[in-house]
Amino acid sequence: MILIILFGAACFLAYSNGANDNFKGVATLFGSGTLNYKKAIIWATTTTFAGSVAAIFLAGTLVKNFSGKGLVPDSLIQSPEFAISIAIGAAITVFIATKIGMPISTTHSLVGALFGSGIVAVGTSFNFAKLGSTFLMPLIVSPLMAALVSFIAYLVFKKLRKIIGVTKETCVCVGEERIPVIKDNNTNEFISVENKKRASIKISNELQCIEAYKGNFLGINSQKLLDFAHYASAGVVSFARGLNDTPKIVGLLIVINAMDIKWGMIAVAIAMAVGGLINAKKVGEMMSKKITPMNSGQGFTANLITGLLVTTASVHGLPVSTTHVSVGSIFGIGTVTKKADLKVIRNILLSWLLTLPIAAFCSAIVYWILITI
Repeated sequence: MILIILFGAACFLAYSNGANDNFKGVATLFGSGTLNYKKAIIWATTTTFAGSVAAIFLAGTLVKNFSGKGLVPDSLIQSPEFAISIAIGAAITVFIATKIGMPISTTHSLVGALFGSGIVAVGTSFNFAKLGSTFLMPLIVSPLMAALVSFIAYLVFKKLRKIIGVTKETCVCVGEERIPVIKDNNTNEFISVENKKRASIKISNELQCIEAYKGNFLGINSQKLLDFAHYASAGVVSFARGLNDTPKIVGLLIVINAMDIKWGMIAVAIAMAVGGLINAKKVGEMMSKKITPMNSGQGFTANLITGLLVTTASVHGLPVSTTHVSVGSIFGIGTVTKKADLKVIRNILLSWLLTLPIAAFCSAIVYWILITI
């Protein structure tokens, strides 16, 4: 029975993770108008699942890190109650954040949950040094690095675009508009002309215009080439997220030999996909529309940097957060264009600050309940 509860807790965590995280890789596709929401979430789900499967072969180090090995005594790691409390504490935190539309880090939640249950279980025997060096430092440094790298990369790409002669073009809206009801000054009667139309022309404001790129690169239309690269980069980010996040959840299952690592990763991958398909929209809109407006070139740059940083971290066993890296990259773009919404960024940072203590508290309560009943 306890193993069934553990499996259910891990799947709940995977579902919450998918709901909060799956859309982040394609947020710039949706935000820049390159894809609509439905097509974007399908692409995110497909590539995230592929990353989860690849994790079976490429991310063994992360599985060990998130089992809690080295943070607490080995005897505690073999306790299913310990693993259950971590899974439930992190899952509750991520699920609540998803419901209010805040893009938080499942990695951060797991670290908080490990800390909360570990303190209740072993007190001062908890390895605080490893917690800081292996977990907290990558989580703090990664968004700052992402913002800086995307800031520099966009300036470089912008310079190259101008050198090769690719220019931006914006839209002029041409169509028809209704003429309102007017008053005849001679008779003081209103003349109904609401069904009549007249030609109109207007230039949308900067936030409403969709920027496109005009010109060719190596004989290929630059906008089509950029759209393809943007689409591919979003796939890379989602793949990297699946590669980085799946082992963290599976680590909770294999430490007590609850199931084979391959079947554990497949179960987690399916739960993540379902969570993303059902509950990703609120967080998706926050990431896509509210941090900063962007065009396809800016979105491509943010995704490229996110994908490179998260993939590199996964291969080297560093538990960075796709959320932190992705938000950092998008914010870096918004800093260059001077369109970032600082109020939204402040709220996101506050949610990040609260993630660890909330996950620690929830996990500690669950663990205390499990060992006392």
